[in-house]
Amino acid sequence: MLVRHLMHPAVITIGPGESVALAARLLLRHNVGALPVCSPEGKLRGILTDRDIVLRCIAPGEDPDHTPVAEIMTRRPLTLAPTDRAEDAAAVMAKRQIRRLPVTDNGRLVGLVALADLARQMDCRTEAAAALCEISTNIQRR
Repeated sequence: MLVRHLMHPAVITIGPGESVALAARLLLRHNVGALPVCSPEGKLRGILTDRDIVLRCIAPGEDPDHTPVAEIMTRRPLTLAPTDRAEDAAAVMAKRQIRRLPVTDNGRLVGLVALADLARQMDCRTEAAAALCEISTNIQRR
C-alpha cells in the first residue's frame, strides 16, 4: 500500500510568522497533535508539535503570544512522498520514534500520515503495531 492511500490530504497548517499561542489554539480546535509549518506557497518549512510548544516555549518562560512559530518549530522534518510504501513509513516512524510525518511532493505539503492511519489501514497490522511499540517507549534501542 502506498502513502497516498493512507495520508490525510486536508491538513491544518500554520505560517512560520504566526504566534505559538495561535498554534496552540489550532491544535486544540482541530484536536491534532502537530501542525506542518508552511510558506504561503505551500512549501513545508517545519513542523510544530504540542510537545515543542511545552518544551521550547512554555517551560523556558517564553511568551506564546509574542513567540513566532519559526523560533520553536522542528526544522527540516523527515518527510514521505506519496509514492512511498506504507511499510517504509512504519519503519521510519519506529526507528525515529515519530508519530506523524508530512507528505511532500517537490517540497510542497500534500498530506500528513499518522501512526494511527497505519494501524487502521494497513494490511500489515503487525508492522504498525511494532511501530507503535517502538515509538511509545522512552528507551531507544541502537
